[in-house]
Amino acid sequence: QMQLVESGGGLVQAGDSLSLSCTNSGGTFSMYAMGWFRQAPGKERECVATISRNGFSTYYKMSVKGRFTISRNNTQNTVYLHMNSLKPEDTAVYYCAASGRVSVWSQASSVDYWGKGTLVTVSS
Repeated sequence: QMQLVESGGGLVQAGDSLSLSCTNSGGTFSMYAMGWFRQAPGKERECVATISRNGFSTYYKMSVKGRFTISRNNTQNTVYLHMNSLKPEDTAVYYCAASGRVSVWSQASSVDYWGKGTLVTVSS
């Protein structure tokens, strides 16, 4: 049973950088592909980035490609999301997600475990 806990959210200004972390305290972290989703007020939850079990493959939502970087450390049971050049439209609750898939994915329906989320607010 994966237990995912996010950290690192906060209030930043447009153009700033922010890094999120998600640590697992249950289950076998390396057996899950990991990802970050986000949900803005009044909008559906969307996939931001995912990473394969071994970390060799990544997927990014088009609007964050080149600005965000997902990475993982299987020894530390942690997945990261480094966010650069943040925009007001990046404002959302960011959720850590784990999927039993081997490689990257983008559908919320493929998520087996969710974290509780961390709020990122980008002011203009």
